[in-house]
Amino acid sequence: MITSRLIDYAQDGEDHQGLLVFGDARKGASPTVLVLHGWEGRSEGQDKVCRMLADLGYAAFAVDLYGKGRTGSTPEECQALMTPLINDRARLRRRLLETVKTVGGLAEADAGRLAAIGFCFGGLCALDLARAGAPLKGVVSFHGLFTPSGLPTVTPIAAKIIAFHGWDDPMGTPDDVVALGRELTKAGADWQLHAFGGTMHAFMVEGANLPDMGILYNARAAGRAWEGMGRFLAETI
Repeated sequence: MITSRLIDYAQDGEDHQGLLVFGDARKGASPTVLVLHGWEGRSEGQDKVCRMLADLGYAAFAVDLYGKGRTGSTPEECQALMTPLINDRARLRRRLLETVKTVGGLAEADAGRLAAIGFCFGGLCALDLARAGAPLKGVVSFHGLFTPSGLPTVTPIAAKIIAFHGWDDPMGTPDDVVALGRELTKAGADWQLHAFGGTMHAFMVEGANLPDMGILYNARAAGRAWEGMGRFLAETI
């Protein structure tokens, strides 16, 4: 049986609310996956991913980076929520590290067996956690943004890294892919990158359908990426 409960926590003087999902069958603390949202904020999409992870035997926590109840429903609203954190990566890093600390302190979570996965903006956040030396065993980026944080990287990067990427994603060009590989190699990371041909941005997001903007759901790539994530998590946590 899958159980979920809302978790209220505070950051930077603001109220945040995440969702913890876990299976009742496991006794004691479980290996736990933080699920980092896209530019829209914590939504049903991330909550669904948490339930899918719970079905695989993990506890999962849908992270809220914007603040309780703060979500966007239009591109303009989403951009307005994301931009302040994209423009202040030091603030974003602090918020991410505090979130890991919060999750690690939950009774259901095994603080020694944590991982993070993220989608789009959340993929950038997952990579930033690895760069920051967060106490994670692994991070997964799905169609994430690869822009370096501009902050010092804790080297060697301890968390294993895997990125799933659409080769035709205009938000992560082939040059960006090569640059990420060079960055992670220089930082001593154990990293993998899986690029899918004929695949655009947001390929994991059902209903994404803006091909003129390079945004399009791809069921085949999504299935391959999810299976790859499953193998990666089994290896790392």
